[in-house]
Amino acid sequence: MLEIRIHGRGGQGAVTAAELIAVASWQEKKSVQAFPFFGVERRGAPVEAFVRIDDEPIKIRSQVYQPNFLIIQDETLIKVIDVFRGLRPEAIVLINSGEPITKFTKKIPANGKVFTVPATDIALRNLGKPILNTALLGAFAAATNLFSLDALKKAIRERFVDKDIAAGNINAAKEAFNFINQNYAIKK
Repeated sequence: MLEIRIHGRGGQGAVTAAELIAVASWQEKKSVQAFPFFGVERRGAPVEAFVRIDDEPIKIRSQVYQPNFLIIQDETLIKVIDVFRGLRPEAIVLINSGEPITKFTKKIPANGKVFTVPATDIALRNLGKPILNTALLGAFAAATNLFSLDALKKAIRERFVDKDIAAGNINAAKEAFNFINQNYAIKK
């Protein structure tokens, strides 16, 4: 079983990101589970969302304590809470940041990998607002190969029935997907 933990702030779309990962993975015939964890429910407060993906039915119902994958939607959270807690040694970490990965590699286990992507900038270009979840998911698809870009596009179209909103989110996902493929040597 693969486990994903998403750290964001209220209003950034962490819960929607978890749902979209689950839908994209489900479309590729995986068993999935996605759910949020809220502390104080208000815009800007830290939020966690979790996803599990497996070939078999998932029976566990707890939070994700030892993620294989970590998505950090707001790099300022790194200084506020321990987003790296329980991270598996081989974990893949994706951070919304324009900073080079060397800023973050000291916090990642030796066998882990870290990717940064300027998801906020990508979201602003494609959506006109800093809702960066689909941009991060495009980058996540490229960095992990857990699901295809096509599966993500289908999930976005299902979630956003307004064609213009869906198109903007798909464009953000594609741009971030291409960013990862152009800036990192990904073994497919």
